[in-house]
Amino acid sequence: MKKIIFFLFVILYTSCSFAQAELSKTGNVIFIHPDGTGLADWNALRMIKVGPDSSLNWDKLSGIGLYQGHIRDRATSSSNAGATIHAYGVKADLDDFGLIDDKIPAARSGKKLSIMKEAKQNEIVTGIINSGSIEEPGTAVFVSSNLKRANYNEIAKDIIQSGADLIFSGGEDFLIPEGIAGRFSSTGKRTDGLNLIDWAKQNGYKVIYTKEELTAASPDEKKILGVFAARHTFNDKTEEELKELGLTNWVDTAPSVAEMTDFALKFLSRKGQFFLVVEEEGTDNFGNKNNANGKLSALDRADDAIGVAINFVNDNPNTMIITAADSEAGGLELAGYEVDNLNRNRPLPERDKNGASIDGSEGTGTLPFISKPDKYGNSFAFGIAWSCFGDVTGSVIARTHGLNADKMHGKIDNTDIYRFIYLTLFGKWLD
Repeated sequence: MKKIIFFLFVILYTSCSFAQAELSKTGNVIFIHPDGTGLADWNALRMIKVGPDSSLNWDKLSGIGLYQGHIRDRATSSSNAGATIHAYGVKADLDDFGLIDDKIPAARSGKKLSIMKEAKQNEIVTGIINSGSIEEPGTAVFVSSNLKRANYNEIAKDIIQSGADLIFSGGEDFLIPEGIAGRFSSTGKRTDGLNLIDWAKQNGYKVIYTKEELTAASPDEKKILGVFAARHTFNDKTEEELKELGLTNWVDTAPSVAEMTDFALKFLSRKGQFFLVVEEEGTDNFGNKNNANGKLSALDRADDAIGVAINFVNDNPNTMIITAADSEAGGLELAGYEVDNLNRNRPLPERDKNGASIDGSEGTGTLPFISKPDKYGNSFAFGIAWSCFGDVTGSVIARTHGLNADKMHGKIDNTDIYRFIYLTLFGKWLD
């Protein structure tokens, strides 16, 4: 009997050890943050990009979570509160930017470090990419904490001096001193006289400015800084304003977020285990301007970046992709039925019967969007209806793919984004 009990104990111990080993497998993390997006946005993009019966790259991600985005003091998150929650794994307030109650919080791990700073402390290679300006919180909060989101110069300094191995964004305005012209800036906005681009060069960073320079850059550089615009790499105005100013949605010389991500994965993967945070900020800013053409274009770019990441995971299965927004910008809805006189050859009405603003393919009062064909060859006319200019709580969906993707299912909290990242980087699921 004693032998039988001992044998059963050995089997049980071995099984538990094997389960723990499975749980503890670590790898790379690619966190893609298409800011201001929800399920309705992806449904609209699918219509335009591939047709209603086909799949986006976003659709190909295997794990799915119903993201609950409330924060400590509001039903809807701000970008900086959401980023603080993602970076620390604990609830934050509306105005928090890497601080809670005006101090660096203890993260869910128990350390007073963001998850990116803890990764760096553990010799994990780090990178941040933002299609917006360098101070945008979706990436900035992972390496910067400040009392005010508007302290752009201080935040930019934190990011450049964070030691991140790769930094790609706009925001040259906040990297050079007043009175100094840059590659894109007519004059810098720093009042402390500090030239952070010079600092970066002196501290081992290769500095690049355009998509051509990105294409020519070597992924074997020690560190790399990409400065791709004076502010954002997009022009976040309404369709009508862009037309009047003769501008397009995007800065022509800047690489897309997918091109930045492609280089970053080649660069970081040569150096060891890595943690990359990527934000497409255009999805948020165009939404807040109620520019449907711009928002769908930014969504398309975010989806392309997800495709790049999926291709990387196919060759490197020890990698997790995780993607989520923190709220929905503008409350976009696809209107394909109850719009008065919907006809692909006739401009859409400017407003719905309830007063909601409606966009056509080139703005208010223009022809409708036309979908790609469905599986029967039919295409559909539709408009985009907006509920507001701000950020709202709607139907944010979190997705995962690759390593540990099976852990995401059902209802999840915004604090859980940190937990999934922590599990994959460090092999521990935090309670």
